[in-house]
Amino acid sequence: MRDIEELVKNKEKYKDALIQKRFDSKKNTVVYVTIDNKPRILKWYVPGLKRNMEMEYSVLTKGFPKISIPSPLEKDEENNVIIMSYITGKNLCDVINDPSTSINQKKKIVCMLADWFATFHEHFKTDDGFRIRGDPSLRNFIIKDGIWGVDFEESRIGKPVEDVAGLCASILSTDPMFTNEKFQLCRTFLDAYRKSAKWSIDKINDEIGYALLGRIQWRPEEEEDLRKHAKNIRKNGLR
Repeated sequence: MRDIEELVKNKEKYKDALIQKRFDSKKNTVVYVTIDNKPRILKWYVPGLKRNMEMEYSVLTKGFPKISIPSPLEKDEENNVIIMSYITGKNLCDVINDPSTSINQKKKIVCMLADWFATFHEHFKTDDGFRIRGDPSLRNFIIKDGIWGVDFEESRIGKPVEDVAGLCASILSTDPMFTNEKFQLCRTFLDAYRKSAKWSIDKINDEIGYALLGRIQWRPEEEEDLRKHAKNIRKNGLR
């Protein structure tokens, strides 16, 4: 991962950016900065992922403000950077996995999350099909005055069930993994999505299983557990 200091020190455009926080990112460099005392997010893409930058900027431009996502402020093609608004709030993964958060509150949150996905899918639906957000991880959502989505570089044409199943896989496989509460939250999420969406989600159990198997590449130490639960869900559904 490149150090953001390289960009700030060597590019005149960013000399006044004050770095406040660095975020974990598997591919690119994402930081919270202040520029002229204004909070901003800088997302600096590696050269080989310029197409990802174009995709993310397109989603932000077409989706904001109809959908709760960051406002796109600038696309700096020369330096492979998108500047966007900074969304304050708590990371949804931390909230869902916080034992001090009641199950009823968590259910309300996943229902709001289902509405967010249904709104996203509806907004980007065309006669040719759907655009999905891609990478539907709990960590890609912020909760403040509602649910806000971030990180859209993996958005693509696909089926809504892929997003929905991926989110269920994220709920189930974050610590604590595969608890009764997590299965309950997935069922609540699916019920809420089905009520909000005008289309069906087919073969959801198979898709959740596939999504769990897809996580093995990032968490090989948990391969046995992920495979076991993926097989069971594909066979028996969410218990």
